[in-house]
Amino acid sequence: MKIAILDDYQDAVRKLNCFEMLADHEVKIFNNTVRGLGQLASRLAEVEALVLIRERTHITSQLLGKLPHLRMISQTGRVSTHIDLEACTERGIAVLEGTGSPTAPAELTWALIMAAQRRIPQYVANLKQGAWQQSGLKTSAMPPNFGLGQVLRGQTLGIWGYGKVGRLVAGYGKAFGMNVLIWGREHSLEAARADGFEAAESREAFFEQADVLSLHLRLHDDTRGVVKLDDLLRMKPTSLLVNTSRAELLEENALVSALARNRPGMVAIDVYESEPILQGYSLLRMENVICTPHIGYVERESYELYFSAAFRNILAFDAGDLSSVANPDALTQGRVRR
Repeated sequence: MKIAILDDYQDAVRKLNCFEMLADHEVKIFNNTVRGLGQLASRLAEVEALVLIRERTHITSQLLGKLPHLRMISQTGRVSTHIDLEACTERGIAVLEGTGSPTAPAELTWALIMAAQRRIPQYVANLKQGAWQQSGLKTSAMPPNFGLGQVLRGQTLGIWGYGKVGRLVAGYGKAFGMNVLIWGREHSLEAARADGFEAAESREAFFEQADVLSLHLRLHDDTRGVVKLDDLLRMKPTSLLVNTSRAELLEENALVSALARNRPGMVAIDVYESEPILQGYSLLRMENVICTPHIGYVERESYELYFSAAFRNILAFDAGDLSSVANPDALTQGRVRR
């Protein structure tokens, strides 16, 4: 079988133990992302099985129309809106859903919180330039001694979304002596209360009270742009906003506009509207913003988990096991490609 793996930026997949599962197949791995339809179609022209690394490449109806040999798309992690599922179904292309773990993104979230609150990236960058014990965060628009940073104990940690990742982050906050405040849909608030956490009285109070506010929502029609500029402007000038979920959760341009008004005081993000981002990306130039290159799930254990599931699903589907198919209608009426 001809298999392609897209967007393996660090050329890591071939070095995983689970890569041996594909030893009997012809596998091509691409290490860079291309956006042009023609170039992407040329790469995948002969491919029968396509492995996607999360949402790094969008699979559109136009692209699928140029891939006559494609039989299946194996997703690392959950299937999301980056795949035109309806178009796959119409063309008889099976989309195979993988598995994942909340541990790595939750730990990265906490690493960003710790790094931001103690101003670690700023101190490190300035030390490399010869400046001892200087965070550089001391413009007149910032609160007094903002550059010193602060401990987490006694602060309020606001978490919007009490799913698998949000639940872990709440536990970390509790372990660090923070007051944990949850916001989300009613079933999330009920689950949080059952675990002993406090639910915010209102959306407004949630943004106003949080010293650290972390977003943990899935992206869909109801959550796209759910965080508004008015929400961010309610935050304290000393507060921190963390987003390791999806950039599109924030209203377009809301974050840059809010930062221009010093609300919140710090931001740490791992996700962007379009990836990879370019060197001139506006938030990269802001000293009170920490940007990481979407590495929430990028670590060895998660890669072994994600790719072993993706490879297993390909082999199982080829052998007639349809249990991982996310679009079973593609299998009806003889439409699925064999």
